[in-house]
Amino acid sequence: MIKVRKNVVFVIALAVIVIAGSVRMIAGGVDPVNAIECVTGVINEKEDLDTLKIALTFDDGPHPYYTEQLLDGLKERGAKASFFVMGKQAEAYPELVLRMHEEGHLVGNHTYSHIQLGKNNRETFKEELVKTNELLTGITGEEPQYVRPPYGSWDKSFETELMMIPVLWTIDPMDWCSSDVNGIVSKVTKKAQENAVILMHDEYKSTVTAALEIVDILQKQGYEFVTIDEIMFD
Repeated sequence: MIKVRKNVVFVIALAVIVIAGSVRMIAGGVDPVNAIECVTGVINEKEDLDTLKIALTFDDGPHPYYTEQLLDGLKERGAKASFFVMGKQAEAYPELVLRMHEEGHLVGNHTYSHIQLGKNNRETFKEELVKTNELLTGITGEEPQYVRPPYGSWDKSFETELMMIPVLWTIDPMDWCSSDVNGIVSKVTKKAQENAVILMHDEYKSTVTAALEIVDILQKQGYEFVTIDEIMFD
């Protein structure tokens, strides 16, 4: 009975707030319907401001076992990620690339063989990007727009030549050289902030475990895991 009364009191209090706000707005010449929309709009706006966007990105996959585990975990948590896949891995496991795409994750280019751009291999690097784009387009039906250049080495002229956008990172827990799940989780959660871009690799068991723990922790702190395009352009 006490619980029911509390709920009734809450509803009445909310109604009073809305009516009071509406009366003030009507006095100022605002239509009653618009007044209510304004009041509820303020509430919705506050809810939006409480959401912090952050991006999980994964390089070097897909891995035939660990990527599937990762996708399962992300789906359970309603979290989106960006996967920068190597062409040779996409060629070997196209079903995983298709699953990434169908489940709302972003699929990006990480070259065909993880080649690092240097002074003497510009054309080879470019050819690998083009080859990988063609592979990914054939799998998902959409041409990739985003590229994660291996080791961060990039030639800005590729952006106009290939119409591709390079994506780097702001948090690097070095998961590729450590199996310490707690250490990886700690490095990321301590540095997490709005619009951060987390670099990880979906070919290690420890990375998958750490990534899902990171999602659990940061979601409780009000973070929403989104694809990289929402961080860069929203």
